Amino acid sequence: MRHIDFGRGYVRLKGLLKWRIDTRNIVVTAILLSVTVIAAMFALTMGSVELTVREVLAALTGQAEGTADTIVVEWRLPRVIAAIIFGAGLSVSGAIFQSITRNPLGSPDIIGFSSGSYTGALFVMLVLGSTSYMNVAAGALAGGFLTAVLIYLFAFRKGTQGFRLIIVGIAISTILSSLNSMLLIRNEAEVALTAAAWGAGSLNGMDWGQVLPAMIVVIFFLICAWAMNRPLREMELGNDTAMSHGVRIERSRFVLIFIGMALTAAPTAVMGPVSFVALAAPQIVKRFTGNEESLIPSAAMGALLLPAADILAQSIVQDAILPVGIVTLSLGGGYLLWLLFRQARSVY
Repeated sequence: MRHIDFGRGYVRLKGLLKWRIDTRNIVVTAILLSVTVIAAMFALTMGSVELTVREVLAALTGQAEGTADTIVVEWRLPRVIAAIIFGAGLSVSGAIFQSITRNPLGSPDIIGFSSGSYTGALFVMLVLGSTSYMNVAAGALAGGFLTAVLIYLFAFRKGTQGFRLIIVGIAISTILSSLNSMLLIRNEAEVALTAAAWGAGSLNGMDWGQVLPAMIVVIFFLICAWAMNRPLREMELGNDTAMSHGVRIERSRFVLIFIGMALTAAPTAVMGPVSFVALAAPQIVKRFTGNEESLIPSAAMGALLLPAADILAQSIVQDAILPVGIVTLSLGGGYLLWLLFRQARSVY
């Protein structure tokens, strides 16, 4: 059943669960997912051994001949699927924090959660002397979660306020960045170089054993984020309004912060810190949808942005593959400058 609500089209689905879905969100999400599929197919053809779309489809359906099956299914597909799912997770994390803080700068890489994950990984590599994938991933997860708890505790004063959360996060991020630099400088060059390379954020050399556990975690917390969409939208109307609608403000905010942190920490534990996807994707998709109900469209935008950045990283240098974090940092830095300039113009 379709009806018009405040000038916007909605679709109501009735059944065990009652859903009301903005038709513009559906259209934008469908377009983004379609482009993502095209980008994924293109990414699967790229590499030192170039394949045709027909060869890729044959490999995906189990009908490939020769080495095409190994190249596509074992080498390239984990990288592409990881980029899609991790991009969706980072984007939804950014949407959550921007909604909680009511600020377009409220993203996990600006607030400092990514720096905390990097600190945890550096501690494992440089202090404990372990370069094991599982140990580094565990260190990154622990560092991210401890940073989230620290920021929440320092920002809590008769409740948490969005602006205070950003300021405390930036301060702790600055301290952690200095600590990270000190750890790198005080260690041997070879070990420090390995740690710094991890810190660039890369999807290079991914296999199913590395990405599958993190992808399961991200998918689980994406579902949790969708389940918390209603209290998230209610809190955007103000604490008093949300409380009058039965939302427990602090409990919901803590749960949402935990979900957002998990959606950042899990991808970071695998590929290192990748900046600005969480910042840019929710903002871009809001300009397409024209509303704040953007968790699902944000996931679709992130699922497109990260693979697109990875394709660009593979295309820039002929004889080498740039870490995707360098590309997102370069593009995201320009986007951040534009966002700050636009906000400054709106103030003055």
